[in-house]
Amino acid sequence: MLGGEIAALTAAFLWALSTVIFGRLGKSISPPVLNLAKGSIAIAFILLTLLLRPRLEAELPPTAVFWLLLSGAVGIGLGDTAYFNAINCLGARRALLMESLAPPLTALIALLFLGEQLSAIAWGGIFLTVFGVAWVIAERVPGGDPTSGSTRAGIIWGVLAAIGQASGAVMSRGALADSLVDPLWSGLLRIAAGGFVLVGLISWRGQVGAQLQPLKSRQLLPYLVIAAFLGTYLAIWLQQISLKYTLAGIAQALLATSPLFVLPLAVALGDRVTGRAVLGVLVAIGGIWLLISTTAS
Repeated sequence: MLGGEIAALTAAFLWALSTVIFGRLGKSISPPVLNLAKGSIAIAFILLTLLLRPRLEAELPPTAVFWLLLSGAVGIGLGDTAYFNAINCLGARRALLMESLAPPLTALIALLFLGEQLSAIAWGGIFLTVFGVAWVIAERVPGGDPTSGSTRAGIIWGVLAAIGQASGAVMSRGALADSLVDPLWSGLLRIAAGGFVLVGLISWRGQVGAQLQPLKSRQLLPYLVIAAFLGTYLAIWLQQISLKYTLAGIAQALLATSPLFVLPLAVALGDRVTGRAVLGVLVAIGGIWLLISTTAS
């Protein structure tokens, strides 16, 4: 009954885990190249999984395929690129704060285009979840990410990233909700479409060979494979499962809890976690409980 919600929370946890690795890889690999590399590795894992499954054939209605490809191009290709630009302008902490706009935007877009109605309690759960995440992310801590570049440009990029993520989620939900498309196939289509956009962006920037040079490092490759396996292959598969089996606004709110899972990882790495951060986690957990209890009832 709660398969979609559990899948969303598991995806959020895996993305948090892989984010720690991607954050370190990002110091050596440019964001578009890193995004393309993780997508390519994830595609290889998905193809291997499909070959090992008893049934390889897929039910892919043309309309669903169109919306899934567009979802990947907008959400992964353009949305993730805008997000990386937001990080460069605002720093990781405030860029993550901007991503908290995605759940309510997803619920609103799903209401307008899919007619998905959420109860007042569900909207309250989304608000609490977003507020808890934002409360954790917005905290000023010593040694936090410094702001670089233009704040105004960063805000614009952050809004575009949230719109891209929300639009991609709603398109996926529309394609999956009333069809027999397997979430693994939908994940493959989305990642492939996002990769196509990224190839275009990398080619447009020029000096492709120089951009791809860091990928030849034997020290970086094992970490890249692990992060892509957890944060792209498994997380996007689970994301598609969540969008198939629960409402888009609820799924996106639960998927947006990744920063909360970073807190225990931060403690394990020796970082200090404040009382405000713990309070934010408790508020977000209250929102998650409202969302799940609403769906269960």
